[in-house]
Amino acid sequence: MSLPRETPATVELIGVPIDLGASRRGVDMGPSAMRLSHLVTHLEALGLIVHDTGNVEVPDRARLGTDATALLAAITTVCRDIAQRTADAVRRGVCPLVLGGDHSLAAGSVAGTATALAERGERVGVLWLDAHADLNTPATSLSGNVHGMPVAHLLGLGDPRLAGLASVTPAVRPEQLVYVGLRDLDDAEKVAIRALGIRAFTMRDIDERGLRAVMDDAVAIATAGTGGLHVSCDADWIDPAEAPGVGTPVRGGATVREAHLAMEIIHDTGALLALDLVEINPILDHRNATAELAADLMASAFGRRIL
Repeated sequence: MSLPRETPATVELIGVPIDLGASRRGVDMGPSAMRLSHLVTHLEALGLIVHDTGNVEVPDRARLGTDATALLAAITTVCRDIAQRTADAVRRGVCPLVLGGDHSLAAGSVAGTATALAERGERVGVLWLDAHADLNTPATSLSGNVHGMPVAHLLGLGDPRLAGLASVTPAVRPEQLVYVGLRDLDDAEKVAIRALGIRAFTMRDIDERGLRAVMDDAVAIATAGTGGLHVSCDADWIDPAEAPGVGTPVRGGATVREAHLAMEIIHDTGALLALDLVEINPILDHRNATAELAADLMASAFGRRIL
C-alpha cells in the first residue's frame, strides 16, 4: 500500500446542485447552504488553501420532466464532468471536496479519484458513510431514484454509461469498499452485499462495538492495497434529531460526537484524497443547522482538534 504522507494542504470545492437522482426536491440547494455555513472560513483557519471552483452545470429538472431515460442521461453527463474535475484535482495533489446535491454525484466523484489513482497503478479505497447502501441498479430499484444506485455503478453494475465513467472498470473493487452506519436497506441490497462480499458496518455494530473499533476496522479494510481514501458522506448517516435537513432521514443514526470522531479518525490516517458531503436539504432544515454541522464535520476531517 502506498499512501500519501498527509492530507493535501489545498482543498478544491466543487459544488454539484443536483436533485435529478431523487424524488424529493431541495438537495440542489445543498452547495449554497454549505457555502453559507462558513465552511471556507473553518478550513482556512486550519491553514489550508481553499479554491472554490463554483458549481458544476446541472440541467433544469423542470425541462427534463419525469422521463427516466432523460434523467439518467442528464445525471451521466453531470457525473462525467464531476469525474473529470475530481481526477484533475487528485492528479495535482489537491483534495476535492464535493458538495451535493443528491448522492448520484458520487458515481462521478469516486470515478474521478479512481482514474487519477489508476494512472499511478493504484486503486481507490472507499468509505461510504450513509444510512443507505445505494447499491440498487435500475433493475432492482423499487423507486427508480438514481441517488440509490451510485455504489452499484462504481462496482461496474447497472447502467453501463454510469458504470463506465472511470478509466478502470470497475472503478471500485468490492473488497476495497466499506460501509459505515447502515440502517435502511432494500432486500436486493442485502443480497448484493452478501454476494459481493462487501464489508458493511451497521448501526448495530457501532452500538455494540463502539465507533472507534468500527472505524479502525473500516479504515484498515479500505486502505489495504489502495493508494488512499475517497470518503463519501451522506448527511443522513447522522441521526435526524441532530441533522434534520437531509434528503432521506432515518432515525437511529450516529450522534454528533460519533460523527466528529469518525472524521477525526479519517484525518489521522493521512490517507484522505477526496471527500463528498451530500444530501443536505435546506427546505427540511432549521436555520441551516445541518449545513453548519456538516461544515464543522468537514473541519474535523481536515484536521481540526479539540486541543
